[in-house]
Amino acid sequence: MTYNDAILLQRNTAKKVLADKDDFGEISRICGVDVAYNGNDSSSRSDTAYASAVIMDRNMRYIVESVDVQTLVKYPYIPGLLMLREAEPIFYALRMLKNTYDLLLIDGHGVLHPRRCGLACYIGVTLNKPTIGVAKSLLCGTVRSDGFIEFDSEILGYAMSKKLYISIGHRMTLKTAIALIKENGVEPLRLADINSRKNRKKKPSD
Repeated sequence: MTYNDAILLQRNTAKKVLADKDDFGEISRICGVDVAYNGNDSSSRSDTAYASAVIMDRNMRYIVESVDVQTLVKYPYIPGLLMLREAEPIFYALRMLKNTYDLLLIDGHGVLHPRRCGLACYIGVTLNKPTIGVAKSLLCGTVRSDGFIEFDSEILGYAMSKKLYISIGHRMTLKTAIALIKENGVEPLRLADINSRKNRKKKPSD
């Protein structure tokens, strides 16, 4: 896929994101998925991605299932196009899960993106799953005094802290996404991050 193809895909996907109403039933299981690389971060020129997915019950009392996978990296990191690099490892990890989940947490932005389609939107729309983008850094926009993030005169996200930025991935409103994170936290995503990094450090013989 070329750079221009990816931009067009983002713009077309953005049109499919459901962000004006809540389109899901009861949430009893929450899945978090994250990707690590041979280097220190996603800008590494490594050739292997280590993806981990963790499903927990909504009350965060126990882990329902956890999987770890490895796959080759096909694209370099390009700001604003994280989906090119991370979508395939994430899809691979999620396909390995034997249990279902009701909400997906992605380590990346959702509509809080210059083209209104970050990694969380692409994953959410492709899988047609209720999804929330949970990013560690701000890609665009300005954090207002009330915590909401404004970009191009639109409210696109919310800063839970200086290292936790929430935005819609798919099938819910921002108000609901914020409430779900405040109520349930991001433990499945935190564990997926830990697991992916541990998997990266393992030797091939381990």
